Amino acid sequence: MSEAAPPRPASTLLMLRDGPAGLETFMVVRHHEIDFASGALVFPGGRMEPPDAELAASLGAVGDRARQTVDPLAPLKIAAIREAFEECGVLIARPAGEERLVSAARAAALDRAAPFAALMAGEALVPAIDRLVPFAHWITPTFLPKRFDTHFFLAIAPPDQTLAHDGREAVDSVWISPRMALAERGRRFRLLFPTERNLWKLSAHCDAASALAAARARPAVTVLPEPIEVDGGPGLKIPAEAGYGGEAFPVRGLV
Repeated sequence: MSEAAPPRPASTLLMLRDGPAGLETFMVVRHHEIDFASGALVFPGGRMEPPDAELAASLGAVGDRARQTVDPLAPLKIAAIREAFEECGVLIARPAGEERLVSAARAAALDRAAPFAALMAGEALVPAIDRLVPFAHWITPTFLPKRFDTHFFLAIAPPDQTLAHDGREAVDSVWISPRMALAERGRRFRLLFPTERNLWKLSAHCDAASALAAARARPAVTVLPEPIEVDGGPGLKIPAEAGYGGEAFPVRGLV
């Protein structure tokens, strides 16, 4: 039996807002030619890159050491902020030494294709990692050839910034309530198992404030799904204490 592929560190950002009917989250549809989760409805995110860790280590150079560098998840949070900027055009960052987030006009004028760390340094901006709250931690099952060690974070989307898919990795995007996304599974949308479970977990909250408060109050439990049989068919087992409404689930699609 071959050894399992090592999981790559990755980050995902669940951007939240309060819509007319309650809590909404921003999601994108992956391009059908992407080799992982092609065509699936997902939260913005991707692999953590070495420059993310380098930027996290250098945050003190722009005056935010006391607030920023004590966070052991800083490199992963920076990866989430970078991926959201590259994929959706939203920038959760602030001018160095200030509390306010960057303005929508300034964020829109920045080059999303530029190296993120160099862009932050050149514009004297600091990723606002304190705005991100840990929500979940999933590791791809060992039987899959491509694996990720993914941290999921919650954040309030800057209300003055417009979010949109990039047209390359993502071909569509939508602000949607977690319950609606779940209701459209298998019809309008394809959902990966972790996406489905995190939408389910998020659907318990009526607004963004309650979702953030719950995430702050309950540390994320690491989830490494294991293959089992459920009702005579293939399924996955996850820790009951992770808070996903059970521990044994049938496999109905991508994992």
